[in-house]
Amino acid sequence: MAIDQQELGRRLREARETCGLTQEDVAENLGVSRATVTQMELGNRSVSGLELSKLAYLYARDIQDFVAPNFAEDDVVHALFRSGTEAGGDGVKMALRDCIALGRELSNLEDLLKINRSVTTVASYPYPLPRSKWEAIQNGAQVALEERRRLGLGSAPVGDPVALLEGQGVRTGIVLMPAEVSGLMISHPKVGLFIVVNRDHAPVRQRFSWCHEYSHVLLDRDSRGLVSRVTERDDLREVRANCFAANFLMPEDGVRRFIGSLGKGATSRIHAEVFDELDVVPVDSRTDPGTQEIQLYDVVQLAYFFGVSVLSALYRLLNLKLITEPEFSRMKELDQGGTSQRLVELLALPPVEKVDHAVEFSRRFLGLALEALRRERISRSKFVELAQQVGASRENAEELIQSTGLDEEESQSVLLPED
Repeated sequence: MAIDQQELGRRLREARETCGLTQEDVAENLGVSRATVTQMELGNRSVSGLELSKLAYLYARDIQDFVAPNFAEDDVVHALFRSGTEAGGDGVKMALRDCIALGRELSNLEDLLKINRSVTTVASYPYPLPRSKWEAIQNGAQVALEERRRLGLGSAPVGDPVALLEGQGVRTGIVLMPAEVSGLMISHPKVGLFIVVNRDHAPVRQRFSWCHEYSHVLLDRDSRGLVSRVTERDDLREVRANCFAANFLMPEDGVRRFIGSLGKGATSRIHAEVFDELDVVPVDSRTDPGTQEIQLYDVVQLAYFFGVSVLSALYRLLNLKLITEPEFSRMKELDQGGTSQRLVELLALPPVEKVDHAVEFSRRFLGLALEALRRERISRSKFVELAQQVGASRENAEELIQSTGLDEEESQSVLLPED
C-alpha cells in the first residue's frame, strides 16, 4: 500500500530527530531553506527522488524505509548518532553515515549475488556487564584466552587481524574520524557485524583497535552499536575490551616464552624437592645477579614480534609481573624520549606494515559490484553510483567497465538475435 505525502513527511521528521539533527542542519545539506524542510515534514510539499536519496543518506537509512508499509525507529542509528554527538560531533556522524551506507550497499550486493554471510557463525560469549573494573579485567582476559583456543591460535602472534575478522564473517572498514575516537562496532540487521577503525591512527594502534572492537562483537553485540573513544576509557565495557585486546594480541604463554627465549624471565631463586621413593632431595639454584633484568631492547623485540606498540608491551610485562613499577617507569620514559624508535632502526626491524584497508574494502566492494553488473543484477548507472561511494570518479568507473570487457558483453547482448 502506497503511503501519502503526510505520512512520508512524518517519517522524515522522525528520522531526523533520531539522528539529532535540526531542520537548519537538513536545509544546509539539501541546499534549501528551513521553511522548505518544514513543509516537507508537514506533508505540504512533495519530495523529489533526488531529495529523498540525499535525506536517506543523511539519516543513515535505506531509501526503501521511507516508502515501505511500516516504518520503525532504527535503534542502531539512534544509539550510534547519540554516541557521535558525545564524541566528535559531525566528524563521527559523517563516518557513521558512510559506514552504514556502505554496509547496506554491500549487503544488497551479496543478496543479489546470493552470497550468504551469516553472522550466526560469529562467536558470542554470554558474559553479563561487569560490575567492577577488576571483574571487567578478568572477563576480558578469559574471553581472549577462550577465543584464541577456539581459533586455534595457540600462543602465536595474531597476524593480520583484518583477515582474521573477515574470516569470522565480520565486515571491516577504515575511515577518517576525530583523533579521540579509535573505532566503532555496528551490529545492524541490514548491515551485519561491522568494525571500523580510525584511518589516522598508527598501524600498531589500529591493530589494537581491531581487537578492541572485536571484543565488542563477541561480548556487546546486543548493544547494536558502540563508539570507542578516549574519554570513556573508564567505562566497564571499554576496560573489558582493552583487556581483551591486550591478552588477545599478547597471550601470557606467548609473552613468557618469548622472554624465555631471550634467556630472561626466570625467578632469581629456584627451589625444588625431588622425591626418589626413599627420601626427598632438595635442589636450590640461583641466577646470576642482573641477568634476568628485562631491558628496553628486549621490549622493542617483544613489541615487534606481536605487532604492538612498545608502550602496550611494557604494560603487558608489568601486569604479568615480569618487570617492576620502577623498571616500567624508567623504560616508559626512554620510550617517550624516542629511544625505542632509535633501537628499532639500529636493530633493523621493519615497521609494522601499514595496509590501506580502505583500499582493500574498495576492491572487494567494486569486485562484487562488477559481478552484479555482469549478471545484470544492477544497471550501469547503479555501478557508477556505487563506485563513487568508495571514492572512484565517474571516469574511473566507466574505464573499469571498459577494461574488464563488460562493455563488449553488453554490446553483444544487444546485438545477438533471440532464438
